[in-house]
Amino acid sequence: MRKIAVLGLGRFGMRLARELGASGLEVIAADRNGRLVDEIKDHVTVAVQMDMTDEEAMRAQSIGEVDVCVVAIGEGLESSLLTTLIAKKLGARQVIARAQTQSQADILARIGADQIIQPENDAARELARRLVNPQLEDFIELDDEHGVVQLRAPQSFRGKTLAQLKLRSRYQVNVVAIKRQVEFRQNGKETRERTIAVPGSEEIIQDNDILVLVGHHEALTSLPHE
Repeated sequence: MRKIAVLGLGRFGMRLARELGASGLEVIAADRNGRLVDEIKDHVTVAVQMDMTDEEAMRAQSIGEVDVCVVAIGEGLESSLLTTLIAKKLGARQVIARAQTQSQADILARIGADQIIQPENDAARELARRLVNPQLEDFIELDDEHGVVQLRAPQSFRGKTLAQLKLRSRYQVNVVAIKRQVEFRQNGKETRERTIAVPGSEEIIQDNDILVLVGHHEALTSLPHE
């Protein structure tokens, strides 16, 4: 079972720890504030009040043995930097650090954080994507330039084959799967989702299809919005 440490229990860290705990993962949650530790203790494997900038305290909680260490400290750049450095030194396999500004993100990257997150910026980008394209069901960022989207089939796509749509040449995106609602009879009419992985060129797009597409961010945002 994957073991994850969440260090810092502000709004972001608290929500993350709760979600991970509810998913059945082994979670270590830590903060200097005892009240926050009490609040999370019933939702995670281990909840501990400690100074995350204290190397011995971090070692005592086996932070170096976790698969992922999330440094979710929201305020205090110095604490975030020291905690990130200690987690790396102790050997955590992956260290994800939260940054409030781009300059903080740059510093955290320089000292060795494997991944930087900026929740406010990420939420703003996600909302912008959904406002630009209301058909968007989900989005996964692969790197700074590429992503995967789940897009409810635009009206102009429906009734046409993938060959007719020419998505690769027209939009520079590839369809990797189609999620389709299928009706079947069992104790009355029911509906279930069927996934067509790597669909062929003659597959016809239906009304309620959700297309799973991969491509450059700019290409994905250029898809029809209706």
